[in-house]
Amino acid sequence: MDSTDPTRTAGTTRLTPARYRECLAADAARLREVAADRLAAPVPSCPDWSVDDLVRHVAQVYLHKVAAMQRGERPVDWPPDLAAEPTLALFDRAIAELSAEFDRHAATDPTWTFYPGDQTVAFWLRRMAQETAVHRIDAELAAGAVTPVPDDLALDGVDEVLSIMLTWGTNAFPDDPDTAALLRAGDGRAVCLDTGAGRYAVRVSAAGVELTPGGAGDVTVRADPPTMLRWLWNRAPADAATIDGDRAPVDQLRQLLADATL
Repeated sequence: MDSTDPTRTAGTTRLTPARYRECLAADAARLREVAADRLAAPVPSCPDWSVDDLVRHVAQVYLHKVAAMQRGERPVDWPPDLAAEPTLALFDRAIAELSAEFDRHAATDPTWTFYPGDQTVAFWLRRMAQETAVHRIDAELAAGAVTPVPDDLALDGVDEVLSIMLTWGTNAFPDDPDTAALLRAGDGRAVCLDTGAGRYAVRVSAAGVELTPGGAGDVTVRADPPTMLRWLWNRAPADAATIDGDRAPVDQLRQLLADATL
């Protein structure tokens, strides 16, 4: 079965709702499995976090999205006091409530999201599948046993982090001092990110971030889809991807990505 959604519009979801749900369930189960016997372990990709902190963060994110869909607006009295709830029990409750909330909605139902370009449940289906994939990787890094993200989800994740987190997230808040400094450091040369299954050109300058799907670049970064996703989220070392050309604009892009994906 084709997991891509032929009815999607540019910049929104790329996979079917059923596929997002499948990936979310699988990665949530894997995250819990890896985390269960190492809650005190440090998370190399999230400095100052233990696995316990990671699991509680993911659970809180799930519950926040449940509240957003139930209320149809941004939860303002957040976060609730969850300190007394044991970590794994909290995670189990949160993923169960998120799944039940998705069961109650069509992907096209309206809801509040932080992204003005998509105010539907489909946005949260995509975001929660991607959130869980990245944090499942965090848990696996703590265990020293990383498994790849499926290619279809990884390709979608590359699109999401570049189009929403990096491009929209940077351009929507140009007055942030850290962001403005990183943009000024950009020299305007385009970096082509090539997964073999698709490519994007990213140009960073003081004017903002310009993203061109299918575009070429002055420098090319190549990696397979799972590796590229990890590289963009700073869950893989800089040399995990092959770089053809001057590293300077690539390093500038990596710094901006780190800022955009905090």
